[in-house]
Parts: sequence; C-alpha cells; structure tokens
Amino acid sequence: MALFMTTKLKFIMPLSIILLLISCGDNSSKSNTEPVVKIIPEPESPINAANASRLLNQLTFGATLEDINYLVEINRKAWLEEQFDVTPSLHVPLIEPFSDREDFWRKYRMAAWFERAIYAPDQLRQRMAFVLSEIFVISEFNDVLGNDPKAVANYYDLLVTHAFGNYRDLLEAVTLSPAMGIYLSMLGNEKPDTSRNIRPDENYAREVMQLFTIGLVELENDGSIKLDENGAPISTYDQATIKGFAHVFTGWHYNGTTEDTWFRWWDNQDLYGTMVPVQAFHDTAEKALFSGVLLPANQTAEQDLKTALDALFNHPNVAPFIAKQLIQKFITSNPTPAYVERIANVFIDNGAGERGDLKAVVKALILDEEAINGHISAPDTFGKMREPILKATHLWRAFNLTTDNEIIDMGWPDYYFNQAPLASASVFNFYRPDYSPPSLKNATGLVAPELQIATETAVTHTSNFVAWLGMWHAFSGDFSEIEEDKRQQLWIDLTEYVPLAESDPRQIIEQLNLILTGDILTTDAIDLLVDYYGELEWAPTHERISNIIFLIMSSPQYSVIR
Repeated sequence: MALFMTTKLKFIMPLSIILLLISCGDNSSKSNTEPVVKIIPEPESPINAANASRLLNQLTFGATLEDINYLVEINRKAWLEEQFDVTPSLHVPLIEPFSDREDFWRKYRMAAWFERAIYAPDQLRQRMAFVLSEIFVISEFNDVLGNDPKAVANYYDLLVTHAFGNYRDLLEAVTLSPAMGIYLSMLGNEKPDTSRNIRPDENYAREVMQLFTIGLVELENDGSIKLDENGAPISTYDQATIKGFAHVFTGWHYNGTTEDTWFRWWDNQDLYGTMVPVQAFHDTAEKALFSGVLLPANQTAEQDLKTALDALFNHPNVAPFIAKQLIQKFITSNPTPAYVERIANVFIDNGAGERGDLKAVVKALILDEEAINGHISAPDTFGKMREPILKATHLWRAFNLTTDNEIIDMGWPDYYFNQAPLASASVFNFYRPDYSPPSLKNATGLVAPELQIATETAVTHTSNFVAWLGMWHAFSGDFSEIEEDKRQQLWIDLTEYVPLAESDPRQIIEQLNLILTGDILTTDAIDLLVDYYGELEWAPTHERISNIIFLIMSSPQYSVIR
C-alpha cells in the first residue's frame, strides 16, 4: 500500500511542491508582506487567532476553526477554567455496548479513544490523560490485558479521572490498579519464603521510582542534574532501595481475594476493582527505603504502602522530574531551567499550601511566559515534534470526520503512526523524554523525544495516512451520495470550506494555514500553494482543498508545534 500511494502522489503532487514548502522557512522569517494575523505576545493581552491555534494544538487533539474563534472570544484563562470544569468523558461507557461480541478486541478500545479525542468537550483533560498514559505506562501487549480491552480502557479512565487531581492520589490509584498490578507484576507479589524460594518481585518497585516519581539521578529544582565532588551524577536509589520497596509492595491481589483464595486467582479475577491487601502475604519486617526513611516492623500492607508512597511523593526530585515531562509533552522539548523551576515550585506549593496539585501545575505551565512567548524569544530551540497519532486526530477534528459505521474503525493506528494509546512495546513508552538523534545531540545538545519513533517507514506510513484518509477520502455536499458500500469508511467533510475556496482560493489556504500550523507558513509558501491550487482546475473544489491539506500536513512546518 505504501508503494502504491507514494507512486500515485508523484503524479498528483510534484516533489517540487513539497521541496519548495520546506525551503520557505518558518514564521520567524516571513516575507515582506504582513502575516495574516499579527502575534500579540503579552500574556494579559487578548489572544489572537494565530496564538489561539498554537495553544489549541499544544493542549488539545487539534485546533478547529470553531475552537479558535471561541478561544479568541473568551481568552486563555477563561478557556482553561472552562476546561477544568467540564465533566470527564470516560472511555469504558463507549466500549461496554460491544463487550459481549465475539469479535470484542482492541478495535473497540481504539474506537473509543478516537471518539473521545475527536469529539469530547473536555479536550484538555483528554490530552492530559494521554500525556499521563505515556508516563504511567501499561500496555495491551500483555497476555492478560491484551484479552480484555475494557480493562485497559478502565485504566485509561483512571488517568482521565485523576488528570487534574493531586499527584499523590494519582500515584496511589495507579499503584493499586489491577492493570498496573498485572503489567508490572505487583499483583500477587508475596513476602519472602525461603522454603519455596520466593522473593518479592522488584518490577514495580523499580519503575515506580525510575519512571513515575524520582528518576535515576538527583535533580536540582530546575531539572538540572546534581553532581558529587567528582563531578558525577548522584543516583537516587540503589539495589537495596529497590529491595526495600519490593518488600513494601507485597500482599496485594485482585479485589475480593482472601488468604484462602490467594492462589486461586481465577476465583477472584477482577480487572476493574482496586487491588486489596491480604495481610498473610505481606512482609511485615522492617524496611529501609531512601534518605533515611525506615518503615518499622509489624505494619500492615496499607500502612507500609501509605508511608512508602508518601516518601516517594515528598522526595525533592518529583517536582522537577514531573514538571519537565509535562512541559515537554505539552509545550516544548527543551524548556529552560527557569521554566522548569517555576512549574516545579507550583508542584511543591500551589499557593494554598498543597503539594502535587496537577490542576495548578497544568495551569501554570500553560500561562507561563515561556509557553506564550517562547516561539518569539527562542525561535531556534522552542517547540516540539507533533506526535504522529495527533495528526490523525487533528485531521478528523478540523474537518468533520464522517462515517456510517457504528464505531471509528481504526483498529491498528500503530501501523500508520508507530504508536497507539496504551500499546507501547515496553514500560518506557514509545519514546524517552531525553531522546535525541545523535546528529542533533552532538551539534546542539537539544533533545527531540518524538523523533525516536520517526523511522523512515513510520514517516512514510503517516504521510500515506494523510493522503488516504484526507486527500482521497474527502467529500462535500450530501454524504448519502457516496456509494453505499463506502460509507462505513472514514471520510472528512469539506462542505463548509467549498464556498470560501470558490470565492477566494487564497483566503481558504490562509485559513487552512491558521487551523493547521497556527499561521506559520510564510507568504512565499502561501503563494506557492495558491499557484498549485490554480493548477488543479480540473478537479472538484473539495479535492483541490484536500490536496492543499495534504501538502500542509506533510510539511515540516506542520510537524513541529511552536
């Protein structure tokens, strides 16, 4: 399919068009004519359309013209407060009607995810849940979870629910989730028993520190690495610490499990209810953690868990470790240390004495001066690669996904994007927050995490997706006029764009530039697209528009959110 599409594209869109788009540069070097919308950088000023589009592409599953206009009308802070107040849109209710079907598998979970990403009103919460799913990773590529899409969706709903709550509550909810318990083998973890050669499993103990809370090395509050007297990084934990936490995480099993049914897990298998403690299998010995934290002997499983999670939550690394990752996933891959420290300080204290208030943290990182003006003050280092799957959600949000199918049938997004929600190959997510292609790292020291999944094959597949589901699956007018056997496929509806395109081709291209890139294409690039639009006079208007959409979404300017 990739070869067929690439060959066909050479006829429809000459390579020179794409190369000229690339050579037209970015918004920092717009040509002599004025941009469509001027940038107003001051945080207190009314937000303009270009900056509204930028913000929506950072914080939602893709800007739409309607949302851009609404954000301009009410401004940043009001939009944020509205988003915080919207009732969470959960995924499990969308899956349950299909759970008794013989073909119940991942496509129904993926359909629910796309449904929420495209249509849910709580866009910021949904994006935050997606961000958290790439930090608190579980994956369906597990024998148990892979057979129960509803259980995986239930875990995702946990992230949706806790997205703007307290980090300590989120940490405990994740720890006691049966999905996490299965994925990182805490569920059924037993106290030591030398007669049976049993030692507590260390999997969750290691990852809860390395990935979910404190990281591998001690950090300053601005995210920089602390060094010892020899100039070497200082480790946050060692094997003894892992062992101590492993003994903490013993004695937990499926909800409803008792001492008598501990080994008969099939009697109690509950992939949805919170795990419960069975004291007979919990290690009650004294446990040494880190920084002098010592859990006394003879505590219950609940007491040990509470003290251990409190110790992790209050570790000084957590604030900069999590703050930097949230900034990277929403705003820019290379935040300044000052930016990280400002957000870490909000994590430490939300202004009312509360530590770990995620709502306050998200609000602060969005309204920070660097988030609003970084593309102006640091044009060479500010921004981030757009995750491939977000190209799909943006296409379908901006251009009205339409289908007669009962679900959004997109069962294997991994093929097109090298990623799919809660389907990574390991607990380390699809890409690491510190990843950088060697050439970039050696030349600049910058990181570009999302480029870890930007293989040649993946980039080709994503481009083909935009062509197939955008350019060749676009219509205008009455959807019922499409051949009946094709209506269950996925289409974009360009009906509302056709009148503007027919009256003023340049204006429709400028509008597409605004929606898709936040108005960063240069005037030269716009001129080029207008000329190309004119060369397509043989094609229906909606096909001419879809060709322009493909070119913009395939450009490097679109691939980087700035």
